Amino acid sequence: MLPAKFLEKLDKSIDPAVFSIKRPTTFRVNTLKIDCDEQAFILLAPLRQLQDLDIYKNGEIYVQSLSSMIPAAVLNPEPCDCVLDLCAAPGSKTSQMAALMRNEGQIIANDNSRIRIYKLEANLKNLGVTNTSIIQSQAQTLWQKYPETFDKVLADVPCSMEGRFHTPDPKTYKDWSPKKVRQLAQLQQFILRSAFGCCKPGGIIVYSTCTLNRQENEEVVEWLLKKEPGRVEVLSMERINPSPVMEGFFVAKLRKV
Repeated sequence: MLPAKFLEKLDKSIDPAVFSIKRPTTFRVNTLKIDCDEQAFILLAPLRQLQDLDIYKNGEIYVQSLSSMIPAAVLNPEPCDCVLDLCAAPGSKTSQMAALMRNEGQIIANDNSRIRIYKLEANLKNLGVTNTSIIQSQAQTLWQKYPETFDKVLADVPCSMEGRFHTPDPKTYKDWSPKKVRQLAQLQQFILRSAFGCCKPGGIIVYSTCTLNRQENEEVVEWLLKKEPGRVEVLSMERINPSPVMEGFFVAKLRKV
């Protein structure tokens, strides 16, 4: 059973039954290696069959959830941009942005975990990404090193992952608690303000989570608006509820004034 306190706080527009649905595996075509107009696909065969293919082993396709593909698409980096991925590992969104940029411009991919950076390095190498430099730092203090440096910043922050809860799999929600949500929201505030500090005036920030509660989503954005009055414009802000084919997520697109 999902945690009772989670169900109590769950938005009434979300049917709890959706958390019992097993979603299909989805993957993205890596346009750094293959020319393809359509980039996101639903896998109808078992994942093992895909993993046995050379196009998977060679990084021509990459298994990634549909919701995970949204933030990079919203940020929409261009080949001339200088981009920061604040919480980059394992590299799903970094590699997607590199593909959107055609391996031009520059991406700084940051993560605070050495172990996760090993996976990030391996993924970017396998996917043919060459416009990215990897650094290890605390996301919430990175603004001190890179003040007003980047045209676009992606802050896909650590979260309680409520959008990925799967009732038959207790591992997906065993660590959830109201206290954990409060702690994460505070960390998210610091990371988003760091993203703001790293972004050039006129630049774009995308803040995203794979969770559903207001505390980690809308309220984090509202906190930044209060801390930086008149200096942040909300271009869009949307929560997508979980569905049979997509996990739940939240994404906000902001402009630094």
